[in-house]
Order: sequence, then structure tokens, then C-alpha cells
Amino acid sequence: MAQPVITLFTDFGITDPYVGQMHARIMADAPQARVIDLHHYAPAFNPGQAGLLLEALLPYLAPRMVVVGVVDPGVGTSREALVVETPEHWFVGPDNGLFAPLLERQGVRCYRMHAPGQGVLSASFHGRDLFAPVAAALSRGDRMVLDGLVDQPVRVESRREEVLYVDHYGNLMTGLPVPAEGGRLRIEGRTVDFARTFGEVGPGELFWYRNSLDRVEIAAREGSAAKRLGAGTGTPVSWVSD
Repeated sequence: MAQPVITLFTDFGITDPYVGQMHARIMADAPQARVIDLHHYAPAFNPGQAGLLLEALLPYLAPRMVVVGVVDPGVGTSREALVVETPEHWFVGPDNGLFAPLLERQGVRCYRMHAPGQGVLSASFHGRDLFAPVAAALSRGDRMVLDGLVDQPVRVESRREEVLYVDHYGNLMTGLPVPAEGGRLRIEGRTVDFARTFGEVGPGELFWYRNSLDRVEIAAREGSAAKRLGAGTGTPVSWVSD
């Protein structure tokens, strides 16, 4: 039997203790599982935009992973918890729109979840106290944590026409799919042309390109597009009509 894999996607960052506590809880409940830190800098407090980033990362995951998604500004409120089953993976997290980009796919089913019934559920850290143990149970093949189908999971209207993520180079990843034929992009009053590689432009020059996740990304060769443009997460982008 293949080793089960649990993948973590959050807005927690890695300088605080939260990610480590999730690892520890998973290891306590599913010591046979391997845990992968997919990303911990999703758009903070913004499940809709974080969902677009998660969507872009999914094609590069091996089949049948359990993905724990935690971008959860409503933790401790009446918002529900959700398990999403797709033909490829399980997803565990809040029912707040984070998983909305998955819901139109074929063969998707959504469930409420039973907490495994051990430990205290804090009001502020469901990642550790609820989602991690449910993910651990699913990785063991335990379906008792599923509690009935959900007909209307939360959907949100997400904007692909904005910056979703800024990497440490200052490159600006947008939610835009790459058009068939180039195009010119407008951001913060500037017009940016397409280049296939960083080597096609001069040092410091702004351009956009097809990134490794098949999304439009804006960069400055050997520099920071974020600093050059004064742009960041949430900055709108648009195509220039000729």
C-alpha cells in the first residue's frame, strides 16, 4: 500500500508555531503519513483569492493526496467545515469559498465532517484541532469523519484579474490564464509587454510571461516588479485592448 500523503496549504507563514503544531497533530494521529508543506503564504484572510492560487498548484500533486486548506478568517464562528472529494484528491478545510474553484469539476462530492472526538476544539485554531485530525483519519482510510452530503457549499466570486501572490524576488503572480496570443498588460498605470524568458529583456526591464503554473506573471529581470510598480497582493491587472 502506498504511503499516504497529507499536503498543507495555509496563510499561516512559517515564522509562527502554527504549521509545526499541525505537523505534530498529524503525526500523532497518522504516524504513517508523509506531510508536505505546499504553501503557507496564501492571500491572508481572503479565501476566494487563495482558492485561485490553490487551483493553480493542484496539477502538480500526485494522485489521492489529502489537501488541508486553511485560510479561515471566520474560525470559531458559525461557518461550517467541509470535506471535498474529487476524483484526484480529498480537501479538508472551512466552508468559506476556499474550495470554490473545485466545485464545478466532474465527480465532486462535498461532505460535512465529524470531529474524530479526541482533544479540545479551540475557538481560534481549527487547523490543528479539527482539520488536521480529519485529514489524518482520511489518510488512514477512515470515512467515519464524513457526515452527510452538502448540496450547497459556499461559493465566492473570485477575481482572476489581480495579483494573487508576490514571491521573494518581487515577481507578481496573477490569477489570469495565459492567452493564446501574447497581449499587453496594464498594471498600476504601466503597460507591460510579453517575453517568453527573462533573458529576452534587459536588466531591470518589466515584462510578463507564462509562469510554471501556467498563469500570467509580471517580473523585472534581476529586479523586483513589486517595488518597481508599487504593487502587491490584490493589485488589479487588465489586458490592453488594441
